[in-house]
Amino acid sequence: MVDNHPVSKCEMLLIIQQCSDMEESSDLYSVYEANSHPSWGEHEQRHQDDLDKLVSFGLSNQMVVTFKEENLMTFKHLFLKDYVDGGMDTYALYRQADVYDHINYIIEQYGHLRNITVGNHAYEKNGITYTPMSLCQEYYRNGTIYPGNETLEIDAQVETDCLEIDPMYTQSWQDIDNFELHFKRLLLVKIMFTLKAINLQTVRHREQPDCYDFTVIITFNNEVHSGRIKVDLENDVEINECRDWKVTGASPKNIHLTLLFDCLIIITCIISLALCTRSVLTGIQLQFEYTLYCRDHTSKEVPWSDKLEFVSGWYILIIVSDTLTIIGSVLKIEIQTKALTSYDVCSIFLGTGTMFVWIGVIRYMGYFKKYNILILTLRAAFPNVIRFICCAGIIYLSYCFCGWIVLGPYHEKFRTLNTVSECLFSLINGDDMFPTFKNMEKKSRLVWIFSRIYLYTFVSLFIYMILSLFITLITNTYDTIKQQQQSGTPTSELQRFISMCQDLPNSGVYRLQESRSCFFDCFSFRWKKLRETLTSEE
Repeated sequence: MVDNHPVSKCEMLLIIQQCSDMEESSDLYSVYEANSHPSWGEHEQRHQDDLDKLVSFGLSNQMVVTFKEENLMTFKHLFLKDYVDGGMDTYALYRQADVYDHINYIIEQYGHLRNITVGNHAYEKNGITYTPMSLCQEYYRNGTIYPGNETLEIDAQVETDCLEIDPMYTQSWQDIDNFELHFKRLLLVKIMFTLKAINLQTVRHREQPDCYDFTVIITFNNEVHSGRIKVDLENDVEINECRDWKVTGASPKNIHLTLLFDCLIIITCIISLALCTRSVLTGIQLQFEYTLYCRDHTSKEVPWSDKLEFVSGWYILIIVSDTLTIIGSVLKIEIQTKALTSYDVCSIFLGTGTMFVWIGVIRYMGYFKKYNILILTLRAAFPNVIRFICCAGIIYLSYCFCGWIVLGPYHEKFRTLNTVSECLFSLINGDDMFPTFKNMEKKSRLVWIFSRIYLYTFVSLFIYMILSLFITLITNTYDTIKQQQQSGTPTSELQRFISMCQDLPNSGVYRLQESRSCFFDCFSFRWKKLRETLTSEE
């Protein structure tokens, strides 16, 4: 903190210039990067390590996702009668006989799976017995429905009846006593069974094969009670380490070297995280020093814009990137050792961390006067952009809710709030505009007219007004930054304060070694000034 004895303006300026980790300005000579921070060489090495790790993990993740998707498609063709690719939206049943026929088809296909599949699928075993298929129906407990008389009496309590079928059971399920579908009260029929498979793609990439458990869920949905039962097939996937495996003809990768490489990346990120955290804390401490100095000597409060200058946004970005990379690397190690199977979570951490690392490369472009205009413009326009987006976002949300409530029953793109937001955002960018107008159903002429007014006003308001104002806001900021760069005029009180110092970097008052503290330099500076004063008096 500030000492009790008076501190001159030039002395405070010297402390700021020697102890700060602020971003350098293109108009002022830089003495800010004094403390330890990641150099270009270190950053380049981080890039190379992260890229190697990301490519390796990306290939493995791609094989996993491909295996899951193709197995899902296989199950649809095996167990859904007369299934056609891409036809799940229209795959439905309308007659009771069709429902019985499709359920019986699923059971027969399940029983003859080993003879019909071209994959390496097998039944799940629990000890020495096979895990049975589960067939369940959910329906209202009691109900008497007479649509002709417009009368009904129904108990809203839902009951569930289940039946277990052994895969070796060849008799038709309809022959089983005391099990029938209550179509008038039926909510849904759910068929569940588990199949096992092995992903052999990894063998070609010299990786250990993975064993998969696919829990297949086939649902006959009758909750709407419209006479149309929709059929859907989903699967939950669990990845396990194979119990016993042997691969010949190919040398497997040394997993220990891969784990060692991941550990090296984690250690590097921890060191980088510690250095950047230290720099941020030093900047915050210096910001307190400067605030107290201004309060004691100028009786002015430092604005938040100047306070934030002491905290480097790039260091915050590196801290976030290192944190995400460390977490992602730990998850990757657990996946490689088969202690974890969540590829999606790991890919999010690694992908986001790598994205931030690459964004951090722009930081080094700031050392060149003509290359940092993007960062300076974004930083200067950010507060106004946030205010602008808040106001525009309120109008955007109003259109989202209105479109969902009014157009939702008549237009596929307005069925949910999520799809409404995606549709409107696409309209702002000029995508898919004509189909949005064309696909509006004309069942209600009043709603059709409203949809035209709704879409025309939204497009006109957001494309011709709000989006144009947004671009103008960025353009004006860009022009202002260019003028400031050409004139070299300080843009804040802090920069004006710093620009008052006329000492050049080779004047001898700046720190030359990392081991010397800024207070030692201040003492040297005072002693030099005192000697000059005594010499002039003589």
